[in-house]
Amino acid sequence: MTRIARLALLTLATGLAATAHAQLKPSTGIAPRPAAPAPAAAPAPAPAAQPGAKADTEKETAGRMAALGWLGLLDRRDWGTAWDSSASAFRQTVPLGNWMDAIPKVREPFGVLKEREPAETIYKTTMPGRPDGHYVSVNFVSRFDKMTVNEVVTTTLDTDGRWRVMGYTYTQR
Repeated sequence: MTRIARLALLTLATGLAATAHAQLKPSTGIAPRPAAPAPAAAPAPAPAAQPGAKADTEKETAGRMAALGWLGLLDRRDWGTAWDSSASAFRQTVPLGNWMDAIPKVREPFGVLKEREPAETIYKTTMPGRPDGHYVSVNFVSRFDKMTVNEVVTTTLDTDGRWRVMGYTYTQR
């Protein structure tokens, strides 16, 4: 790998990896649902919905969809469109030339995508080193023909009102 490619990867990793990983937290798991009451018993009242829970779920869905679309661009090797469609903070941090040199070298060892599943999606309004805003990080388990990786994609509600990618990292499983 050339010195420029290493520099681009280092810029990408240091500038965005902390942002993406700061979003994730260990999964707490989901408690099993209690069994339905006996027919003769009166049904228990439904628990009150958390204020803002629906809005957060909608934001998580929007961020996850933006992340999937962006990963699709990487899967098709459409590097330029992926950079163009990224958040303004990403484009300011990672120059196009560095991106175009580095990302093919990062993705080539993966091979062809076989399967991708979101493992965890988290919405937050704060991110270390970033102004308060709307952020969604998604951890994907992605199986390629040469390896399986965990991909973390962080999206933000950008200045144009669209969810856009601002961070990408991966680790081999």
